[in-house]
Amino acid sequence: QVQLVESGGGWVQPGGSLRLSCVFSGRSFSAYSMGWYRQAPDKQRELVARILSSGNIGYADSVKDRFAISKDNAKNTVYLQMNSLKLEDTGVYYCTAFALKTYWGQGTQVTVSS
Repeated sequence: QVQLVESGGGWVQPGGSLRLSCVFSGRSFSAYSMGWYRQAPDKQRELVARILSSGNIGYADSVKDRFAISKDNAKNTVYLQMNSLKLEDTGVYYCTAFALKTYWGQGTQVTVSS
């Protein structure tokens, strides 16, 4: 069974930075592709960034050049570095792990506000 625990959310002013972490509990972390989704109030959940087990990385157009996803196989952890945050980045951020099945974390709130 896989468990994902996110941390690092909080309140930040526009232009600020946050780093989200997601700790994976289970077997074969390196075999999983990992992703970060977010859900803003009254909006559908959307994929923000993903890193495949092969190492291939992709981002939503809205966060390209501002966010960076990384994966530390030694620590069973995936990170999302978020820079130049905007008001529209506000939402609950969810970590996912996918192989044969998709697992979700409980989410961490990110609020960008002045």
